[in-house]
Amino acid sequence: MNPNGLLSSLPGQISDDSVLSQLLGRKTAEVAVAEAAQAFFVAGIVETSDQAPVLVVTPTANDAEMLSNDLKVWLGADRVGVFPAWETLPFERVSPGIETMGHRLDLLHRLKEGHSPEVVVAPIRALLQRLTPDAPDIAFLEVHRGGTADLSTLSGSLVALGYRREFQVEHRGEFAVRGGIMDIFPSTTDAPVRVDLWGDEVERLTEFSVADQRSTAEINSVTIFPAREMRPTPTLRSRAKELIASEPWGRDHWERIANGELFDGMESWLPWLAREELVLADLLNPEALVLLIEPKRLKDRSSDLIAEETDLARTLAETWQAADYDGNPRSFPALHVSFERMLKNCVAGVWTIDSTPTGPTQPRFETSPWETASGNPQRLLDQLRELSTTTGQRLIVAADGAGSAQRMAKTLRSEGIDLRVHTTTSYDGEAGGHVIASPLERGFIAPTLALAVLTERDITGRRRTHRTPRPRSGSQRTFEDLQPDDHVVHHHHGVARYRGMEHRILMGSERDYLVLDFRGTDKLYLPSDQIELIRPYTGGETPTLSRMGGTDFAKQKARVRNAVSEIAQELVVLYQSRLNTPGYSFPSDTPWVNELSESFPFQETPDQLTAIQDVLTDMESPHPMDRLICGDVGFGKTEVAMRAAFSAAANGKQAAVLVPTTLLAQQHHQTFTERFANHPVRVEALSRFLTPAQQRRVIAETAEGDVDVLIGTHRLLSQDVQFKDLGLLVVDEEQRFGVSHKEAIKKFKTDVDVLTLTATPIPRTLEMSLTGIRDLSLLHTAPAERLPILTHVGEYDDRAVAEAIRRELLREGQVFFVHNRVEDIAEVADELRQMVPEARIGVAHGQMDEGSLEQIVIDFWERHYDVLVCTTIIESGIDMPSVNTLVVDRADMMGLGQLHQIRGRVGRSGQRAYAYLFYPPNRTLTEKAFERLRTIGEATQLGSGFRIAMRDLEIRGAGNLLGGAQSGHIAAVGYDLYCEMVTEAVAELKGEPLGQSREINIDLPIQAYLPEDYVHLEEQRLEAYRRLAGVTELVEVADIEAEWVDRYGRVPEPAQTLLHIGLLRAECARLGVRDISVANRDRVRLSPIELRHSEQVRFKRLLKDGPYKGGTYKEDLKELTLHANKAGQQLPGEVFAFLRELRPAD
Repeated sequence: MNPNGLLSSLPGQISDDSVLSQLLGRKTAEVAVAEAAQAFFVAGIVETSDQAPVLVVTPTANDAEMLSNDLKVWLGADRVGVFPAWETLPFERVSPGIETMGHRLDLLHRLKEGHSPEVVVAPIRALLQRLTPDAPDIAFLEVHRGGTADLSTLSGSLVALGYRREFQVEHRGEFAVRGGIMDIFPSTTDAPVRVDLWGDEVERLTEFSVADQRSTAEINSVTIFPAREMRPTPTLRSRAKELIASEPWGRDHWERIANGELFDGMESWLPWLAREELVLADLLNPEALVLLIEPKRLKDRSSDLIAEETDLARTLAETWQAADYDGNPRSFPALHVSFERMLKNCVAGVWTIDSTPTGPTQPRFETSPWETASGNPQRLLDQLRELSTTTGQRLIVAADGAGSAQRMAKTLRSEGIDLRVHTTTSYDGEAGGHVIASPLERGFIAPTLALAVLTERDITGRRRTHRTPRPRSGSQRTFEDLQPDDHVVHHHHGVARYRGMEHRILMGSERDYLVLDFRGTDKLYLPSDQIELIRPYTGGETPTLSRMGGTDFAKQKARVRNAVSEIAQELVVLYQSRLNTPGYSFPSDTPWVNELSESFPFQETPDQLTAIQDVLTDMESPHPMDRLICGDVGFGKTEVAMRAAFSAAANGKQAAVLVPTTLLAQQHHQTFTERFANHPVRVEALSRFLTPAQQRRVIAETAEGDVDVLIGTHRLLSQDVQFKDLGLLVVDEEQRFGVSHKEAIKKFKTDVDVLTLTATPIPRTLEMSLTGIRDLSLLHTAPAERLPILTHVGEYDDRAVAEAIRRELLREGQVFFVHNRVEDIAEVADELRQMVPEARIGVAHGQMDEGSLEQIVIDFWERHYDVLVCTTIIESGIDMPSVNTLVVDRADMMGLGQLHQIRGRVGRSGQRAYAYLFYPPNRTLTEKAFERLRTIGEATQLGSGFRIAMRDLEIRGAGNLLGGAQSGHIAAVGYDLYCEMVTEAVAELKGEPLGQSREINIDLPIQAYLPEDYVHLEEQRLEAYRRLAGVTELVEVADIEAEWVDRYGRVPEPAQTLLHIGLLRAECARLGVRDISVANRDRVRLSPIELRHSEQVRFKRLLKDGPYKGGTYKEDLKELTLHANKAGQQLPGEVFAFLRELRPAD
């Protein structure tokens, strides 16, 4: 059962309190309620008042999130709504998130229809922000299974609602049409929807997965709200035409809106285009009630917002040369209205709620706080004991999850406080002590109601974060990025340039061919079913094309093969020692491990669950683990490591966590300690933040086995650090350790489980994983609310920096300013103070003494500073969710992985994040620096760390796997082929049977291809051909057919023939047949195939019974020939059926 609403029986009992009963029914009122009890008080108003809906206004978005989370527990999720503000700021050239706009429009529509949630929570910014003129009358679409729809009308309607037509739907606000199938990703749903039409009837309506584009669940109907809040309606377009003449400075924008275009950032022009000043409060009915939380803070926040917007407008008026009649910069109409205007036209009742009374006569809801647990928990325990034994008293302990509930009940029982546990059943309000799995933010004691609520946060001091998973685009696909003019490597002929696909009829065979250009005039038409013979080229600089059929490539391959065999020998020694060394088998399914899983405050992403399972399975095996977790910054690698470390500690072994910087050691120490707080696991950190005496104590206790988890920098690798019984080594941010550190790590390696974490693996590590020497887990799923980081790469400009900082302050956020030279970092900070005097600026770098550095970082964490000017000390794993803007003043001096790591430090809270990567003006960039900056600018997609690592291979070239030497071998044959050769060499040395070459040539004079009007995108056709060329089992062909039907509709005849060839290919793989061709129009020749005597007899019998004129079998050539009546579309199916009867499957 959903924990939301488990406590819904309680808020109604607030009617017993005299304060609220006096206020009910009033149009205006003031009341004081302690911050911790405000959510409960609001829930009480909703339950007991006739006024609806209740609109609760908070000072910040953070307050709105916390309040709505608590209200969902008190009332149930379906009764609570949130009206978010746009994440963007005035005059920004970016549009708000489509999900944000969709939710706002959904709520506006529900308000108008009179079925909005009973309580709506909104930050003040959302209330001050003007709405579009059509906000009271939102257009939307509904599609029902079994209903009717016209594709072209539906497409037109979607475009009018702000949806963008794409070839493939991957993000909200997109739609795609393929034949009679339409895919749509509505702005308010968690999954995209597929509409399958038969004529104009909606035959099938399903949700589908973005990752593999396959349908997941049938649905009956879908409501599609607009993807854009502001659309070029006739009213706005005519207003834009007027502005072309009256405001010529903005002519470009006015013309685009007048022409009906949708473009990023058009919402910024709303104040000019909307004559009417409309805000949310204007749309409320007289029965509604507005609750202003902390009115003084609300007014201050409103003034700050308007002042910032005015400043920005003044600056931009100068930049855009927007002048009034006297030639002065003109004032712009504002996106935000004043606090007084916000409620001026509101007909609803308005109450104010202060957290402390503003005067002696102000009514007050009586509550008292809990004793603090930190320092001396005994006072809190005494308070609990007293309340649990008071007659008629209701004591509620709200735990974050079922595991936490059981654990807290057990802990309190050991202190003589016996409470009843509810993990799935609702609590009906009976007296006594109860532990309930309900993730509340804040607790309180209400004496007048005989009610006391204690939350897990009151005990631990840690705030819970709410997150749900959302799948993202799937894992890397071989040909997803292959474009014409890219380089590829052909298995036999070498490096070629891919020119695209051509549809041809050659010797009676009609199909798609991949056109490859080799050196000179050599050209190869590669049949699409032999696509397995090529690989995209990843290597050093632009490669030299090979000569087709020449000996150069064969010689290069031979050279590389020799070098590879040396590497393989070293790898195999490592690998064999790992396999032959008995490791320790950690049981994975223990109550302790399950309890830790339960207490995870987020919801795991699907990839994260897979990675955790992989790691625990590896640890359970009798061989030492060596696994690489490659996941983008902020995708949850640390949690995987914590589960592994806990599993080791729970089995009496020690775990070592190696990190590159002291700051990260500190943060991990804090995170691990908090995470293991309810378990007897001792975590220590060994870094230069400790005095020498403290370091010696930690080292001694580690050697004695008293420390379970030791976190530290490369100090861990020193000779004097000895473990009593080490079971697991975790290497975090692996790309920061050099070869010498790796050698030191190897001394741990033989019999210890090793887990390596990284976002951007260095080429050597990635290579070892892709060649199967280490196991690899990829985390591709972004945490649900993360948005791609908007990245600006350009010349350094003071004005741009000042504006970036001001914008972030306006959004209540913080800024990292990275300047990587300690010598003049203080001067840079002073310059920033002059540029943005209102910002509080701190400085942090690695050469500061430990105490000062720690204090600065903690102060920044606690938001005593707005801007932290720092070196790349922030690069490694530091997690500060309120930092959403990054400025790097010398991005040209940094490596690609480093830039990606630093950029990943922002945007971790679901807010839109910005990265400004600058290089000095008037400076010529080196080719490599230019390539790096271009790549980081382009790879803004979430989860692009793995792709950046692959690109890093190309820019730098990859090194030899085990040593520090660079080698040109990858440049010679390309990365994929190199990995393949290493894998083969390793398998050969290990005595494993080499996988048979999967080269199967099926050349039949028939039509077999994917028509362009069936699968439009060339890369999708390439990917489909690649999958079909690699089939070895009949079930794979059935799966491919199911996918085609689902994604593209009914399979046309040429594609159906292609599937039959796929079945024939699977049969060839089973029988070892490598070649099927047709000679003299009707002779089908198969080879090699060895028939036993009984099969030769069966062959002759089948020739008489089947649709063949005759046939021969040449035993010496291992060749079988069938004389077909006619080589038509049915031929692959006939040959397939013949082979199945000739040698039936087991």
